[in-house]
Amino acid sequence: MSTTTERSPESDEGRGRGGAAGGAGRPPRLIHSEATTEIPVHLLFRDDPRDPVGVALPSALPSAVVRGPAARPRVEQGTRGDAGRPGVAPPSPVPAPVLGGDADSDSGLDLVERRARVLPGAVGVLAGGVGAAGCVLALWWAGALPRSLPGAAARPGASGIGPAQWAVLAGAGALALFGFGGLARGRVGGAWVLTLFGRYRGSVRRTGLLWVNPLLLRRRVDVRLRHWRSEPMAAVDRSGVALRAVVLVVWRVKDTARAALAVADHQEYLRECVEATAARVLSRLPADAFHDGARGAAEGGPTLRDAEAVGEALTRALAAQAEPVGIEVFSVQPTRIEYAPEVADAMHRRRVAALDARHRDSVLTSVVDSVEDTVARLTTRGLVELDDYERKALVKDLTVAFYTGHGER
Repeated sequence: MSTTTERSPESDEGRGRGGAAGGAGRPPRLIHSEATTEIPVHLLFRDDPRDPVGVALPSALPSAVVRGPAARPRVEQGTRGDAGRPGVAPPSPVPAPVLGGDADSDSGLDLVERRARVLPGAVGVLAGGVGAAGCVLALWWAGALPRSLPGAAARPGASGIGPAQWAVLAGAGALALFGFGGLARGRVGGAWVLTLFGRYRGSVRRTGLLWVNPLLLRRRVDVRLRHWRSEPMAAVDRSGVALRAVVLVVWRVKDTARAALAVADHQEYLRECVEATAARVLSRLPADAFHDGARGAAEGGPTLRDAEAVGEALTRALAAQAEPVGIEVFSVQPTRIEYAPEVADAMHRRRVAALDARHRDSVLTSVVDSVEDTVARLTTRGLVELDDYERKALVKDLTVAFYTGHGER
């Protein structure tokens, strides 16, 4: 880093007088009206470009005297740049580039099925027949028809295949290839997705004999209603207990363009979505009521044993995930939800114990109610007069009797 300091007139005059005795003098001043001021030493070595505040210099100091960071203009404290630092001018906004360029973009999920332009099959047959007839006439004109064909007599004065005959043969052959090569048969429950050099050109759902441009690439898509039964899928319930679930999915392709072009394989995509959706939905509910105690089905809370509620939740979740790729989901119903083999025995014992406890609780409640009702009737009607000791003994005997009777049932 280089710094420049100027000499004052007095120092120049003193050095001039002293320099006369010592020999050569210093060069004269170049700027006669220059003025000097004191500059702090630390400012001469301050090169931090992030310094938000400049130093105000006296107006008498010309800009040519100080070079470097100290010569920067003063920046106002109130301004702030985009980076949040005071004094940094905000950069000019750069317009975002427009991707695609046109409204007919075929990228990703912007695809929407539209009808392709096709012609009746009779047009293709007629064009192919005309092309074939033109080829035969061109060969007859050139006298190149095989003599074994009936009525293939050469035209008088035929000179062979020349440029004109070659041109007629090329045009007629191209017409025949385009006419017969574009014939296709549309089937019920099927559709074609047409692309040209990777660009979507439309879908065909018509049936019968059709003519499609042979330059278009055809991809067949099944649009019939289909069902798919999954393999046993691993999942967990709300308590983290391992489960195995099997679901039945009823679906169909609604948008052929998205199903064929927006995803590599729409059937594989549906399988993955079914597995992810089943794992997410099943983890929200307990497998049985005894898992959550009072929060279980005893108080109206749904469990995985409620097939209707679980099916509705699965259907809504899967339909939302399959819609972007043109798949319409009608229903997702769980056909089997069971515990994983490694925990099945333990869960079975736990379920039996819970049922037994519930049964004992109901029996005990019934016995207590019966004893209370019996004692209340005896004392209310005045049949017996019991003190506390006799009342306790009667309650004990009635409880044992009623409980024994319930156990023998």
